[in-house]
Amino acid sequence: MDYQKILLVGGGGHCRSVLDSLLSAGGYDDIGIIDPRTSGGSAPMNIPVLGGDSDLPRLFAAGWTHAAVTLGSVGNPARRRTLYRMLKDIGFSLPVIADPSAVIGRETTLGEGVFIGKGAVVNSGGQIGPCVIINTGALVEHDCVVGAFAHIGPGGVLCGDVTLGEDVHVGANAVVIEGVQVGSGSVVAAGAIVTQDVPENVVVAGVPARIIKEIDEKTAQKTALEDALRNL
Repeated sequence: MDYQKILLVGGGGHCRSVLDSLLSAGGYDDIGIIDPRTSGGSAPMNIPVLGGDSDLPRLFAAGWTHAAVTLGSVGNPARRRTLYRMLKDIGFSLPVIADPSAVIGRETTLGEGVFIGKGAVVNSGGQIGPCVIINTGALVEHDCVVGAFAHIGPGGVLCGDVTLGEDVHVGANAVVIEGVQVGSGSVVAAGAIVTQDVPENVVVAGVPARIIKEIDEKTAQKTALEDALRNL
């Protein structure tokens, strides 16, 4: 068996979740973290921090050929996209990381770099795009389509045949009813229940969910999400 090494790019709270699942699943002989804030030290669970972004080409040449984007995304995936492109350009492989407690149905397609957390369920026929986060206890029912860099928060529920565009953020314990489409770049606030299609680049909140804010090109989605939570 080949000697397997993987870099986790981003050393914050989301990294801790991914790392815990990765250690539980096994399969890698060496794990390192890329985080310039703590370069040369150790981060979660005493895993060594091997440098910052500029060290990635050197580490790839040294045999660290697998990597994962472990920077979290609360409605602002731009940095995750940048890291993903950087890793791909260097030549890294981005494996799917799924906690052993997660359930993944048959005939489900998972893009590279997907993370599926503890107790999450992705049911049969799902199509999950690259670098998607399906967080702890989330449920993605049958035949859902989830676009690249989307993030489904803890306890979030997509009922059957839901479509999420790219960069969508579904907050904790939010529910998207069956057959509904959520446009790219939109944010579903925590606890919302979405019963109708959602256009691109808006924030929806409440029960039933309604549009409370539009997101223009100059407005970070993170700020939009914070506004949504304040207005619930």
